[in-house]
Amino acid sequence: MRYIFAIIGSVVVTVTLVAFFFNLKQVNEERATLIINLEQRATLLADSLKESVEPLYANSSQTTLEASLQKTVNKFANRERLAGIALYDNKGTLLATSSGLPKTIIENTKSVSDAMDSNTSKSNFFDADGETRYVFVDTLHNDTGIIGALMIVQNAGYISTSINQIWKSNLLKLGIQIIIFSITIFIILRFFVFRQVVRLVESVKKIRMGGRNETFKDTAKYSFFKPLAKEITHLTNSLLQARSSASEEARMRLEKLDTPWTAERLKEFIKAYLKDRKIFIVSNQEPYIHQKIKNEIVCSVVPSGLNTAVNSVMEACGGVWVAHGGGDADKETADENGKLQVPPNDPHYILKRIWLSDKEFGGHYRFSVEAMYSLCLMTYTRPVFKKADWMIYKQINKKFAQTLLTELKDVEQPIVLIQDYHFALLPQMIKESRPDAEVGIFWHVPWPSPEAFSVCPWRKEILKGMLGADIVGFNTQQFCNNFIDTIGKEVESLIDLETFSITREDHTTHIKSFPISIAFSDGKETPMEQSEFNNLGISILKKLGIQTKYFGIGVDRLDYAKGIPERFAGIKHFFEAHPEYKGELTFLQIASPHREHFKEVQQQYQDWITKEADKVNQKFGTKEWKPIVLETTQYSQRDLSALFKIAHFCLITSLHDSMNLVAKEYVAMRNDSLGVLILSQFAGASRHLKEALIVNPHNTEEIGTAIFTALSMPTSEQYRRMNIMRTVIKDYNVYRWAAEFIKSVTSLN
Repeated sequence: MRYIFAIIGSVVVTVTLVAFFFNLKQVNEERATLIINLEQRATLLADSLKESVEPLYANSSQTTLEASLQKTVNKFANRERLAGIALYDNKGTLLATSSGLPKTIIENTKSVSDAMDSNTSKSNFFDADGETRYVFVDTLHNDTGIIGALMIVQNAGYISTSINQIWKSNLLKLGIQIIIFSITIFIILRFFVFRQVVRLVESVKKIRMGGRNETFKDTAKYSFFKPLAKEITHLTNSLLQARSSASEEARMRLEKLDTPWTAERLKEFIKAYLKDRKIFIVSNQEPYIHQKIKNEIVCSVVPSGLNTAVNSVMEACGGVWVAHGGGDADKETADENGKLQVPPNDPHYILKRIWLSDKEFGGHYRFSVEAMYSLCLMTYTRPVFKKADWMIYKQINKKFAQTLLTELKDVEQPIVLIQDYHFALLPQMIKESRPDAEVGIFWHVPWPSPEAFSVCPWRKEILKGMLGADIVGFNTQQFCNNFIDTIGKEVESLIDLETFSITREDHTTHIKSFPISIAFSDGKETPMEQSEFNNLGISILKKLGIQTKYFGIGVDRLDYAKGIPERFAGIKHFFEAHPEYKGELTFLQIASPHREHFKEVQQQYQDWITKEADKVNQKFGTKEWKPIVLETTQYSQRDLSALFKIAHFCLITSLHDSMNLVAKEYVAMRNDSLGVLILSQFAGASRHLKEALIVNPHNTEEIGTAIFTALSMPTSEQYRRMNIMRTVIKDYNVYRWAAEFIKSVTSLN
């Protein structure tokens, strides 16, 4: 609708400007005509008056002259629009004047003197007593020369009145025309143009989203968009044929293990293997968040490794994703049940939002992060266990369980995939009410040793909750081993190491590793896309003032587990050992905030890494160059991809990381097979990306040496290493991860 008003506004402004130009022209012409008429009347009157007055100057004595002149003035003074007449002698002395003529005009003898000095008539407009007068002065002659002057004063106010009347009349006409034009344009645009465009867009959108029955058979209804509708018909038919061919090809490749997994292949796998059974995802963090920014509602993707992986699966398979709605505009954009279809411009699945109070969210989040997250990481950070937070954690798990069970009410044998440590109790709650549900929980963070986990006061309750699942998945086999050992120490159960399963109270849970990955199939772009990415990356570096020969990158959350201070210490050692690279290498560290409810702790960590970066910059930097550029803002995935494509190396120094998808994203974007990945030995990705330069993040010398090795590595060696890693990710991408996880969950029964 705003576009219609914008068009109408543009037309109104244009018409108004054109009308103003023509009205101004008309007003100027009318004013000129009225003035000419006024001058002509004054000239005629002056000529007539001179014939009567000039003989009196010659034939009358001084005593009778004034009386004779006054009599003549009175005779002529009663004419229409004539304000008065005044007569002067050749010295500028007033001899006679009509009554009512303002003194300011009579006594202003300059125009009289000017006329007699130049022996020509003079005229001008004069404002007196609040009215405009036209003053015309002409000379009087006899045989010997100038004997005096006459002044004719005419009322000129009617000129302004006429001009104002023209403006009022034309403005009224313009207003009526604008109203008529606006209504006409609105009707044409709203009902004959935009309605057709909206109808056209909706049809195309339905076809793009897989609506097989949507066609453009009745193209006549699209009015003058009929030719466009016909062309779109041809395109959509081609699209449907291509989609059908891709679907058929994906079906044929389902059983071929050597073919890459794609979104289409996963979709066909779901159809063939699950017979269109519904998938339900549960996570704490929602994939899409709606926020009010400058009085507008903006939808954005929530950045996280979990969302990167799971969102790709849901877009391919569809289903329902249950998550906490934390955006300040989330309620406005969801229906009364908290549901909406996402992604916004290309819906593939339903997002079901659950609303939590500040107290509920705070307690649940504190226990999840301060207790569970810290407990699972070997980063020497002491976990915090609070009874109040634990009680809220259980309460929120129950709330999510009740909501999910409502969604499962009319669904037979539902598939429930629970994500991460926020819902460790949820599998048991679901199984108790819906034993037919096939439940899997994937633990996106590491699992600690039994000794480390034993410090948790509620460890048995957490473990029993997780054992309600049919499958408990981890990123690495080491985490599976740790979990089995923890169960053996804490929970009475039957453990089968041959099948890696745990049986408790007649329910068996299988423990398996599923290395999570990214949506990577071939990583190819067209030459134009490649050029756009390179140009985008270069423009970002230019804005940041990075113009050095070499450029390294690190991308992490503001999280103590990511080892950013250790990374900066390694860079410091590199410049100490290799001063020849001063001014030649810039390292860009992007550390994005992600825990808004822990702002104080996060700010402390940000201040710490900023201080560490400043130390390196002060020691080695110059006015024109900084070794480390620290960015603590959120970058879009497109911007990050562009930077990955041109970075000479990517440095990851996680102190403990279940996988780290940034490593895989960097490799996936390097379709030129250049660049070097430097990867922490404590990141799960190091188990799979063995051609990376593996480092101990606590060993700064090792990090510095790896940076030098990366910068001096021959192109042929970069090719070899990068191609091997790209093949690993291509063969085991997120679609294969999802297929294996879902297949494991559903094949047990």
